[in-house]
Amino acid sequence: MPGVQSTFLAMDTEEGVEVVWNELHFSDRKAFSAHEEKIQTMFEQLALVDHPNIVKLHKYWLDASEARARVVFITEYVSSGSLKQFLKKTKKNHKAMNARAWKRWCTQILSALSFLHACSPPIIHGNLTSDTVFIQHNGLIKIGSVWHRIFSNALPRDLRSPIRVEREEPRNLHFFPPEYGEVADGTAVDIFSFGMCALEMAVLEIQANGDTRVTEEAIARARHSLSDPNMREFILSCLARDPARRPSAHSLLFHRVLFEVHSLKLLAAHCFIQHQYLMPENVVEEKTKAMDLHAVLAEMPRPRGPPLQWRYSEVSYLELDKFLEDVRNGIYPLMNFAAARPLGLPRVLAPPPEEAPKAKTPTPEPFDSETRKVVQMQCNLERSEDKARWHLTLLLVLEDRLHRQLTYDLLPTDSAQDLAAELVHYGFVHEEDRTKLAAFLDSTFLKYRGAQP
Repeated sequence: MPGVQSTFLAMDTEEGVEVVWNELHFSDRKAFSAHEEKIQTMFEQLALVDHPNIVKLHKYWLDASEARARVVFITEYVSSGSLKQFLKKTKKNHKAMNARAWKRWCTQILSALSFLHACSPPIIHGNLTSDTVFIQHNGLIKIGSVWHRIFSNALPRDLRSPIRVEREEPRNLHFFPPEYGEVADGTAVDIFSFGMCALEMAVLEIQANGDTRVTEEAIARARHSLSDPNMREFILSCLARDPARRPSAHSLLFHRVLFEVHSLKLLAAHCFIQHQYLMPENVVEEKTKAMDLHAVLAEMPRPRGPPLQWRYSEVSYLELDKFLEDVRNGIYPLMNFAAARPLGLPRVLAPPPEEAPKAKTPTPEPFDSETRKVVQMQCNLERSEDKARWHLTLLLVLEDRLHRQLTYDLLPTDSAQDLAAELVHYGFVHEEDRTKLAAFLDSTFLKYRGAQP
């Protein structure tokens, strides 16, 4: 991880997943203690950044007990390494990147940048290179080091010294725009860096002389080697020397070169995924078996000759299942088709409002909140032996394929909304799944009992 002195692969024994253990060391403990509260606030706010194409910051803590003070923070592990490592491996067997993969990668990086730039105030990555973009085993792209610029810019120079700035490395200088360091950072800085990443992804490598800086001539050769005029125009717009002429991440998501999946198909897939808890797990295969494969799915009339027909037999349910799995994994984000930006974005590093002091009262220990979404729900109601009450069995399938089974004896006063809220409170269900769980329980109660409890 660029900018971190110590990085280890670790195991989260609670969740049973691999994570990355990162450490930032500070030799001046006195200066560290003076800024301890500010460091803590920054990491608390960075933990709010949640997007499928951004490396997630799980937990952090400050440790000043040893000779050197340190910040330890746990981040998501991305299994296939950095983009630069992946491109080097690919170059051994290919001369250029597959256009379809290039489009998917660009869309995912832009989706993450669009999210960061839409925050209030905007989050500028400021350190986007092929070393800070990572690839998951399923093709999901994630950008890391989001904390780097915020951390290095917000702290005084005596605490900034241990943080290795990527701009100081000659081999990465070409990722930064001409105005970098001379004017206040803006979103255009990230667009230039993205354009250079997109160029490197397209040609697999921009040649440099050993460890020295990549020259303008090498960049020009890489640009001229692009055979697709739309791809060339897309990259050149990002690399404009005038920051005011560079497009926004959101507008780039609509560029014609990135068009791969029709928006109606993508909207339908996302709608399907959001309501999959109402359907059996193999619903696509089962529905396909029930269809007449020789039936006409669509027909296009032609002035001369018979109409052009498309039959169900020409649609592979295996390909459809793979597409739905890619959508579920974040390969095809939907936010690039939304005209309005999503609500509820974190106000990262915004000054916290002053709160009046409150009297401290004993409060129970909070429960760990569930971070995984529910992808499928099944519910069953049975009468107890004495017929006096209902016994509820709820099966939840989470996005990491974990199955969670819960049982409960319903009381006459219980409502679907209260049960859903309680499951969220005790950390069994993600907060965003509360509404759909309540609706699902409501429909189950009506089906089995004829009315809500």
